This record gives sequence, C-alpha cells and structure tokens, in this order.
Amino acid sequence: MQSTSDNPQTTTRRDIHQQVTDTIIRQLEAGTIPWHRPWKGADHRLPPLPLNYSTNKKYRGVNILLLWCTSIEKNFSSPEWASFKQWQQQKELIRKGEKGSLIVYYDTIEREVDGEIKKIPFLKSSIVFNRCQLQSYQEPVEPVETHEPLLALKIAPIDEFVENTKAHIAHIGSSACYVPKDDIIYMPDMEKFITTETCTATEGYYSTLLHELAHWTGAEKRLNRTKGKKFGDENYAVEELTAELTAAFLCAEFDITTLDKGDHAAYIAHWLKVLKDNKQFVITAASDASKAADYLYGLQ
Repeated sequence: MQSTSDNPQTTTRRDIHQQVTDTIIRQLEAGTIPWHRPWKGADHRLPPLPLNYSTNKKYRGVNILLLWCTSIEKNFSSPEWASFKQWQQQKELIRKGEKGSLIVYYDTIEREVDGEIKKIPFLKSSIVFNRCQLQSYQEPVEPVETHEPLLALKIAPIDEFVENTKAHIAHIGSSACYVPKDDIIYMPDMEKFITTETCTATEGYYSTLLHELAHWTGAEKRLNRTKGKKFGDENYAVEELTAELTAAFLCAEFDITTLDKGDHAAYIAHWLKVLKDNKQFVITAASDASKAADYLYGLQ
C-alpha cells in the first residue's frame, strides 16, 4: 500500500522514468489505450483533464496520462485530485485503505560542472488522491444517454478554435495528413466520416483534424519539434504519440472522443514496443503534447 505521506520521492531512491513508463505499459498490456479509453458504460468520451482541487490548476504532460490510468483502473468519475495534506486542509478525509496515485515533476539541484555552479534538472514524484477516495464522496447520478446522428455535424466551438489558428486546411482526397513542405493540412470532406461503435462521425472528423493540427504545431517556424525521417524512426514515433496525446487532451476539453485507430491489437503492440525500448519516451511525448495544446490555445 502506498503511503499517504506528502514527501516526494527522488531519483536517488528509484527510477521514476521507468515507473511512469511501467504504468502506461500495464494499461496497454491489459488492452486499454489510456488516451482512447471508453469511460463508463456506453460513453466513449475521454474524462475531463485532471486538476488539482486545492490550486484549481490542471495537471500537464504525463501526469494527465498517469491520473487517467488510475481513473480507468479504479473507475473514478471525478477529475479532482489533491495530496493527502491538501485534502486535510479542506477538512476532507481519505477512506481507510485507499492508495494514492503517482504524479511527477521536475526540480533542480545545484552541481559544480567545469568550475561553474549549474542547476541540474531531475525528476521527483509525489502522491495524490482522487475525490472519489474521500469519506464524504457520493457517486453522482449518471445522465441519460443520448444517441447522436450517423452523419457528421459541425461543432461551432471547435470550428472557431481551428479557424483562429490560421492553419491552411485543404479538404481534398480520402486521407488526412499534414505536409510540412507545403505547410498544409489535408483532410477528407466531413461527409466521408462515418459513425463507429466508439466514435460518432462528428467526433471522428474533429479528432482527426485536431491530430493533424497537432502535427502542424511542430513546424520549424512554430514549436520546431524534431521529426523522424521514416516510420519506425524514434523521433517519428515521438512525434506521432505527441500528436495522439495533443488530440486527446483537446478532445477531452471539447468533450468528444478520439477516432479509433483500426487494428486495436496492432496499434497497442506498436506502442508497447516503443515504450519498452525507451523509458523516457512517454514523458517526452506527453510534455510536447501539453506544449502543443498550449500553443494552439495561445492562438485563440
């Protein structure tokens, strides 16, 4: 059982990068994709982005995935988290036997390097608890499920969000992609998207568009992310997961689900191999995804 202590753990005591990666790998090995996960019952939307109840600030980067993973495992319906001490300050008590959840953050330590004192970043961790783990928590009544139409419909807030980026989007052809040399996002017409078991036609269109818009942020004149040369290249994989996570974070904000990626087993197998080959991969991609989402919000 994890301690309810607020004391952070440092890299001198354990490999936090590996622990974070192992958390994501556990979900994938169980057949669950944390950034695509159906939430409750027949509702396939992503949960809201997790936030700290005490500070009212949303978690960023890999902490979103870590807390989504715990919510998936424990079926938590609340996006609110806080440390043991922070809940105490709110006069709230954690139920006996509840385990805390890992979050990570960077700190710095001063070291002498070549005669100069430099601040060296290193990863630390802390433990937080969900509102559903409080003695006072009562499960809310779930809303009645509604059925959306089979044909894709416009969603004005997302259209406005995309339009404000001034990205060049061309609706042509039957595939979606961002072409860096032209700085153009190519999208199929909205009418070509269809409703699936996990995603409406509307959600399929917009989640695909947000995925390509994430790639668009990585251009040299924007965030200048390092791109891979070909499929299978490590930088290519980081960029692809960055776009996946950016779209997931944005879809969570707009309350829509993400498009299913077809062959579920092959998709999971691909990311399992990538994560097992590089323990820092998911932290890098998640950090880049938060920066990409921030960049897009900055254009609004």
